Amino acid sequence: MIISVASGKGGTGKTTVATNLALALGADVELLDCDVEEPNAHLFLHPILQRTERVETPVPQVDMEKCTFCKKCAEICRFNALAVLKDTVLVFPELCHSCGGCMLVCPEGAITETGRELGTLNFGTSNGIRFINGRLRVGEAMSPPLIHRVRDAADPQLITIVDAPPGTSCPVIAAMHGADFILLVTEPTPFGLHDLRLAVEAVRVLGIPCGLVVNRADIGDEKVFAYAQSENIPILLTIPFERRIAEIYSRGKMVVEEIPEWREKFRRLFLDITGVLAET
Repeated sequence: MIISVASGKGGTGKTTVATNLALALGADVELLDCDVEEPNAHLFLHPILQRTERVETPVPQVDMEKCTFCKKCAEICRFNALAVLKDTVLVFPELCHSCGGCMLVCPEGAITETGRELGTLNFGTSNGIRFINGRLRVGEAMSPPLIHRVRDAADPQLITIVDAPPGTSCPVIAAMHGADFILLVTEPTPFGLHDLRLAVEAVRVLGIPCGLVVNRADIGDEKVFAYAQSENIPILLTIPFERRIAEIYSRGKMVVEEIPEWREKFRRLFLDITGVLAET
């Protein structure tokens, strides 16, 4: 089973939910931190890292001795990663999406591929949990290829919990695509409701069942709860706005370890997810 923990906005508590859910389940679980621009699940799980892999993506390089400047490579590229001038071809690796189309259409075979670094994958374990995160190279613009590599490293024999990046753009879609269930985390505020609507629309385009966790549930108003009811989205867990919980989080500790009754609540959350899936 793959559960992707997502949200329409940052700061709602995605990582709190993802890490505590993984720790509450314990055995046969892995956590993938796909928020590759700012991974932070390791700050709470404190994994023992075992290995690091450099991740590259293929980009074109042009042999000027073979090139006839026919412009077919530039014409096929939808991302303007190549520009053919009078006597040279400019390659913009940061714009390349590694589709390989330019290499296929080149009639002279003047284009080959070389690697461009995207970032790293880090593998480790924490309290029996298999842990993987991606860390995007500083200055890199495209995170989805690295997120795909994190997802590809998952073990299909384990319960996989994906900590997705915030928002509803391409990186989030990459983290949610192919999941069995999307667990959306929100807060009962106008900003929370606005971005939750966007997240629900994205999930429905993907056709994946979803449920809701409302964090800081006793602040704001009731509009998030009314929206969930109107859209028939089950609210699977509410987390109160309590100083004790906030202090535990601020120290990098886990709620399920510091407050034992929350371990059972997160286990119940998983059982409720399986129940929703059984009904769909």
